[in-house]
Amino acid sequence: MSQRHVVQVFEQYQKARMQFVQTVADLANRPQNIELLQNAGVMSLLRPLMLDVVPSIQHTAALALGRLADNSEDLAEAVVKEDILPQLAHSLALQNRFYKKAAAFVLRAVAKHSPELSQAVVACRGVDALVLCLEEFDPGVKEAAAWALGNIARHNAALSQSVVDAGAVPLLVLSLLEPEMALKRIAASTLSDISKHTPELAQTVVDTGAIAHLAQMILSPDTKLKRQVFAALTQISKHSVSLAEMVIEAEIFPAAMSCLRDPDEYVKKNVVTLMREVVKHTPELAQVIVNCGGLEAVIDYLGNCHGNVRLPGIMMLGYVAAHSESLAMAVIVSKGVPQLALCLSEESEDHIKAATVWSVGQIGHHTPEHAKAVTIANLLPKILELYMNASSSEDLQTKSKKALKSVLQKCTYLPSLEPLLYEAPSNILKHVVCQFSKVLPHDSKARRLFVTSGGLKKVQEIEAEPGSPLQEYINAINSCFPEEIVRYYSPGYSEALLERLDDYQPA
Repeated sequence: MSQRHVVQVFEQYQKARMQFVQTVADLANRPQNIELLQNAGVMSLLRPLMLDVVPSIQHTAALALGRLADNSEDLAEAVVKEDILPQLAHSLALQNRFYKKAAAFVLRAVAKHSPELSQAVVACRGVDALVLCLEEFDPGVKEAAAWALGNIARHNAALSQSVVDAGAVPLLVLSLLEPEMALKRIAASTLSDISKHTPELAQTVVDTGAIAHLAQMILSPDTKLKRQVFAALTQISKHSVSLAEMVIEAEIFPAAMSCLRDPDEYVKKNVVTLMREVVKHTPELAQVIVNCGGLEAVIDYLGNCHGNVRLPGIMMLGYVAAHSESLAMAVIVSKGVPQLALCLSEESEDHIKAATVWSVGQIGHHTPEHAKAVTIANLLPKILELYMNASSSEDLQTKSKKALKSVLQKCTYLPSLEPLLYEAPSNILKHVVCQFSKVLPHDSKARRLFVTSGGLKKVQEIEAEPGSPLQEYINAINSCFPEEIVRYYSPGYSEALLERLDDYQPA
C-alpha cells in the first residue's frame, strides 16, 4: 500500500468523522429527532470524538452534545453518567475559543434542567473552569460562561453560593462594562439569578458595585438589556430595607418611570415589579416612590395592560396603602380604587382577583373615609360574590372574606351597605348589621331612609340566635325606632292585624 493511499484512507476517515458529528449536531437542533438519536446510542458514539485529534471535530462533537442535552433532560443525565463533564471542565482551560464556547454550552445545557444536574457540574469543578472563561479576551467565550453560571445559580442558594465562592461576581460586574450587548445582558441576568435567593447573596453582588453599573443602563436603547437590568435590581431590592435603600440611593427613580412608556411589556412589568419590591418595606420607601409620581404611573400602566403583567402593579398599590392612612389616601386621590375595580371585573384568573381584593382591603381598612372610597366604587357586592362563589379558589375566598370584614368594620356610608343586608351570609351579615347599629342612633335622616328603603323590614326578617352578637346589633337598631314601627315591619304583623279584624265587633 502506497503512502498516498494511506493518506487517502486517513483523510476519508477524518472526513467521515466530521460528517458524522456535523450531521448529529444538525439533527440535534430539531426536538423531534432527539428520541431517535437517543435510541441509536448517540451519546457513546460522540464521547470518543470529544478527544479527537482534529480540533474542529472536537468542537462540533461538543456542540452536538450541547444541543442533545439542551433538548432532553434524559440526555443531560446521560452526559453525566458517561463521565463527559470532567473531560469538558478540564479541556475548557486548554482548548481554543470555539471549543470553549461549545463546552460551556454543554455545561449550561446540563445545568438548566435541575439542581441535581447543576450539582454534577459543580462537582466536576465546572464552575471554576467557567469562571476562568470569564477572564478570556473573547466576548463570545465570556457570554457562554456567564450563561452557564446563571443556569447553575438560578436553582437554589447553595448552588448560587458555589458560583460566588468561585469568584464569579466581580468578573460578571466587569462584563457589564464590556461593549458587547449580548454579554451585558447575560451578565445582568446571571447577577439577578445569584441575587434572588438570600439577602447575603444579594449583598455579595452589591458589595462589588453592581448597583451603580446597573443603574447606568436603565435607559439603554436595548430592550432585552433593560429587562435584565430591572430584574436584577428587583432581586436585590426584595430582600431587605437596606438593600432597597441602596437601589433608591442610586437615583434609579424617577428616571425609571419613563420606561413605563416602553413598547416592551416585560420592561414595563419589571419596572413595576421593582417598584413593588421597594414600596413593600417601609412607609418612607413607599413615600419616595409616591413623591416620584409612582402611583399615577402604575395606575396608568394598569389601565393599559391585561393579565399577569397587571399583578405587580395591583400589589404595588396594596403595599403602599397598607403602610398608613395618608399613603392609602394617596392611592384613593390618584384614582386607584376605580382602576382596581376595573381589574376585578376584567380579569378571569383567581390569583389576579385575589391580589386585587387584597389591595382593596389594604386601602379601605383605615378609616370610614377610606372605606367609603371602596364602597362607592361598588366593590363590596363584587367581593361578596367572589367570597360566596363555590368555584372561587380557597385563597380568593379567604382574601375576599378578610377584605370584606376589614372594610365593613370601618364603613359608615349606609347606602352602600344596605344591599348587603339581602345577600350576605350570616358570618358577614353580622358586620353589616353592626355598622347600622353604630350609625343609626346618631343620624335621623339615615333612620328615615332605612325605614322607607325597606332596610328595617329586612332586619326584622333576620333569624339570629338569642344572645348572639347579631341579635344584640338588631336590638340596638330596633331601639332607634318607635316600638309600633318596629312591630309594623316585623314578620307576621299583618296577619296579627287581620286576626284582630276578624275578632273585632263594631259598636
